[in-house]
Amino acid sequence: MKYLTGMALFALFGLSGMAFAEEVAAPAVQATVNKGDTAWMIVATVLVALMVIPGLALFYGGMVRAKNMLSILMQVFVIFSMTAIMWATFGYSVAFTEGNAFFGGFSKAFLQGITPDSMAATFSKGAYVPEFIYVAFQLTFSAITPALIIGAFAERVKFSAVLLFTVIWFSFCYLPMAHMVWYWAGPDAYTDAAAAETAGATAGFLFQKGALDFAGGTVVHINAGIAGLVGCLMIGKRIGYGKEFIAPHSVTMNMIGASLLWIGWFGFNAGSNLEANGLAALVFVNTLLAAAAATLAWMGAEWAVRGKPSMLGATSGAVAGLVAITPACGWSGPMGAIGLGLVVGAVCFWSVTFLKHALNYDDSLDAFGVHGVGGIIGALGTAVVASPVLGGTGVWDYVTNATLPDYSVMTQLASQAWGVGIAIVWSGVVSFIAFKIADVALGLRVSEATEREGLDVTEHGETAYHV
Repeated sequence: MKYLTGMALFALFGLSGMAFAEEVAAPAVQATVNKGDTAWMIVATVLVALMVIPGLALFYGGMVRAKNMLSILMQVFVIFSMTAIMWATFGYSVAFTEGNAFFGGFSKAFLQGITPDSMAATFSKGAYVPEFIYVAFQLTFSAITPALIIGAFAERVKFSAVLLFTVIWFSFCYLPMAHMVWYWAGPDAYTDAAAAETAGATAGFLFQKGALDFAGGTVVHINAGIAGLVGCLMIGKRIGYGKEFIAPHSVTMNMIGASLLWIGWFGFNAGSNLEANGLAALVFVNTLLAAAAATLAWMGAEWAVRGKPSMLGATSGAVAGLVAITPACGWSGPMGAIGLGLVVGAVCFWSVTFLKHALNYDDSLDAFGVHGVGGIIGALGTAVVASPVLGGTGVWDYVTNATLPDYSVMTQLASQAWGVGIAIVWSGVVSFIAFKIADVALGLRVSEATEREGLDVTEHGETAYHV
């Protein structure tokens, strides 16, 4: 929900990173920390961590060949750990303190000034959670995003290059995108029209444009998907791609990983509400239904085209549905979530089969085909499913404390297009530069002999399995 001032849409209700942890001058109501909200946010943070380790690691690991299983587990595990440290030392401050429309500042670098008594705003006036749990919750988002990227160029990239790329990309792509989309002054700053306009002017660039992103359609999925596409194009295809049969070594592991992703996604989406209330319950239902619908849509499309439904197709469909509902989950109604899931399941099946083969690029684990394409569908689709006419919640005016009566799909679609366009361009440019630096400094790709032997032994001196 949002407050409308001219062409800029402010005060979007329920956007994941948009709680503002700074002290709010003269709040309209007494600021309080709710123990129930706090407990829920601790659980949600654990669920999102579970999505990464071991969820994403197993989902991706099951799709590579056995000789590269451990390398995928290692990349995800270490990216999670390294990003956590970067988030605490400078990332949180750059993303979630006031600066300009694109970057925050360093006032909270090394988490300075944050104590057990510090509070972070939610999306209800006067309602707060401890800032430390907000820091931890957002840490998990910043960690899963670069980990998603590696799926596009799995089985052929140096571990050292992956780490260098991650440092650069996290600093200059993830952090500004998070600030642009999710940074705002918090609901207590919106006391009247003048105050709302003043507060809105300090928000992130895409927040000011009115782009709705409840839990990361642009910040996480389009951002990572475009980076993956740039990476697989720059690095080139795997040896034997299109000529040899390259099959997943364990669809069982893939299914386990997908299931952990699905369960963890309830923390990802419903946790992004920052409060344990009715809207969090709606988000939970939307997340469940969109993934289920996309599973059936992908399976149905594959069954019709290929003659047999596959387990790998079903898990990919579920993840596509989760990706698409992520930006929309706080504004869609349940039937809108089902519709969005049906669309994205079919379209993402097309993108990872027909589109990928037509353009002849090797997106190994379909990071772009699922997260990039699914994120774009979800971000644009948010404008449609948010419409109250279609069962959506509409948008909220924090000044009048009521839903705006004149929701326009086309107006909101224009705002969503801003978010999609900026995410594509920003990620594309930064990713190209980051990959180029890693290539010049370390070399991106392993040797042909290393690739043929497998990255487990050659890069890490271990194997995932002992026969």
